[in-house]
Amino acid sequence: MAQRTQRPDVIIIGAGIIGLSVAWQACRRGLAVTVLERGEAGRGTSHVAAGMLAPVAEAEFGEDGRRLLELGLRSADLWPAFAAELQAAAGVEVGLMRTGTLLVARDEDEARELDRQAAFRDSLGLATSRLRPSEAREREPALAPTMRLALEASDDHSVDPRMVLAALRQACLQAGVELRERTPVLRLALDAAGRQLAGVELQGADGSRRSLAAPRAVIAAGAWSGQLDGLPAAARVPVRPVKGQILRLRDPSGPGLLRRVVRFGGGYLVPRADGSYVLGATVEERGFELRPAVGGTYELLRDAHETVPGVSELEIEELCVGLRPGTPDNVPVIGHGSLEGLIWATGHHRNGILLAPLTAALVVEMLAGEGPVDPLLPACSPRRFTAAAARPGSGQPVAAQAGRS
Repeated sequence: MAQRTQRPDVIIIGAGIIGLSVAWQACRRGLAVTVLERGEAGRGTSHVAAGMLAPVAEAEFGEDGRRLLELGLRSADLWPAFAAELQAAAGVEVGLMRTGTLLVARDEDEARELDRQAAFRDSLGLATSRLRPSEAREREPALAPTMRLALEASDDHSVDPRMVLAALRQACLQAGVELRERTPVLRLALDAAGRQLAGVELQGADGSRRSLAAPRAVIAAGAWSGQLDGLPAAARVPVRPVKGQILRLRDPSGPGLLRRVVRFGGGYLVPRADGSYVLGATVEERGFELRPAVGGTYELLRDAHETVPGVSELEIEELCVGLRPGTPDNVPVIGHGSLEGLIWATGHHRNGILLAPLTAALVVEMLAGEGPVDPLLPACSPRRFTAAAARPGSGQPVAAQAGRS
């Protein structure tokens, strides 16, 4: 696409599902948007994701879990309208499947844990149903006959991220977003006082260093968000890569092995309408390591076979490795940091696909300067980390905490 001659209103750094969703919605609101992507749009971590929209199935204990649940439920409610609008804008499907999720226990230990999880969800008022093995197998006959217990989350669904990304790219271009691929951001440019964003320095297609001025920017660079140069130490947000291995499988006989997402102790199986499946996913703290490992792949296949024996008849299409963006508490960072003009939209860990519509809505509200602060934003504020980094003698203790996995 030809480069815009006038200065953009906002630069989006990163063209995964978060960056593209923000760009599309911001452009629809009348803002001039330029997206800068170091590689190819939609080919990073979002391209690898399974696409579960599962706030109920993924509910976790603790205060951080409660905050994630609130975000997830809000965004899950937005997904049907978001998908419909995106399909209408792009003219292509996004693979939304509203068939629910089954959490299954394969032995007595897992059944006791699933009972505990069911009671926890009941205490939160979440809609789930306990199923005897026979009831679960009526819903999904491919489940192993040795299964002990199941929990159905009928409001948890899934979407095909690759279809969503293709639609978002098309919708962005049709709306007038300037998308610059293979254009790495080298550093953020600040004003003379070092307190306000002035733009970015980037690498052009010919390898030259160039400047692009803008009053505002959104950092949506996923696991690489914490690597941007030019930020003062006190304005940085700790974002780390969390490696995940995922297998993409296909049934040569077509769809039908599973209708619902099935989650088990070692992972999950996500069906697609075309007879393909996503089996995932490992959670590994290995920095930016992208090489696949036999151990993690073997464990995924073993656990999946014990849960759905028919998996052994599927064909392996692809082994994918992605890097989720995690924060110290694994709650996303969405909002204004300590540098004026800079908005963060990253750190979504395992929930980037689920939280894309909500993140886009929140960021566009900030860009437009409309209305009161959303009650969900304080929990996601980047300042929960930057304030700690700015304290004298703090040694940035927050950034050193181990994240939950």
